[in-house]
Amino acid sequence: MQVAKKSRMIPIGGGEASASTMMDVVNPYEIVRELASTNAVVVFSMSGCCMCTVAKRLLFGLGVGPAIVEVDRHELGDDIQAVLFQVAADGQQPTPAIFVGGKFLGSIETLMACHINGTLVPLLKDAGALWL
Repeated sequence: MQVAKKSRMIPIGGGEASASTMMDVVNPYEIVRELASTNAVVVFSMSGCCMCTVAKRLLFGLGVGPAIVEVDRHELGDDIQAVLFQVAADGQQPTPAIFVGGKFLGSIETLMACHINGTLVPLLKDAGALWL
């Protein structure tokens, strides 16, 4: 399991990370964008959220090791949550916010729907999160 740390160094651009291509990202939009684009699966979660736990357990049960950001424990958590509100559709809960292959998949409802209709595993394979 990967957990994003508060002062995580995030590579900017593509390829190997080096000292010249690394910087501390403090813009919450850039944090979300960089994490989503550099990890096959990212889950933005709240530590006490039962639906977030369901999403993480489903992904772990399928053999996926998502990057997990506990928004309520991140120093820019309120700002990240504001970005997630903008990304989520109207009336949709912003956490858990699941990104697959650099794209916003949705919240728990979308994740479960994809799992039930059989499209989740192919989506995870295409993103490089599964090698089955």
